[in-house]
Amino acid sequence: MSLADTALIVIDAQESFRHRPYWRDDDVAAYIGRQQALVDGAKRSGIPVVQIFHVEESGVFSEASGFVTTLAPLRIDADATFRKRRHSALVGSGLDVWLTTHGIRRLIVSGVRTEQCCETTTRHASDLGYDVDYVGEATLTFPMVDVEGREWSAAEIRARTELVLAGRFARIATVEEALAGMPHAVT
Repeated sequence: MSLADTALIVIDAQESFRHRPYWRDDDVAAYIGRQQALVDGAKRSGIPVVQIFHVEESGVFSEASGFVTTLAPLRIDADATFRKRRHSALVGSGLDVWLTTHGIRRLIVSGVRTEQCCETTTRHASDLGYDVDYVGEATLTFPMVDVEGREWSAAEIRARTELVLAGRFARIATVEEALAGMPHAVT
């Protein structure tokens, strides 16, 4: 794999999330910094940047809400933009056709939420035969409470997501490693 057959996928980095009850500012600045570094590095390297927006019929994820826009202050000059209605960016969005048409075989996955759409897209892409770099530091999520009442921190959720993806569905990479296009050793 090389940078020539690579695309950066930025999943659901959108204002809709600021209007959800679970939104917290705690990790946003760090996420924005790493996500912007990834986007800017991809652009400098000639890697196409693909932006994915999640849309629903009503609520803060509806087009009518005005919140289906890039999460501020991110600056994403996308080479392609798709809208999805499922957790995987590869279901019903047209992304799969675009990737095939452009000869893309390696995906760099980033965005919002770590354990939901980012993880689901990573698993799906791996199952379809793509090499995937999962850049956890360029993903954002929020604490969650399990059925027993325990609150899992965003850091714990990210660690768990990276654990279950590593070596099975993706290579866990830093921004710098993903942009360097290092060879994969996923088994």
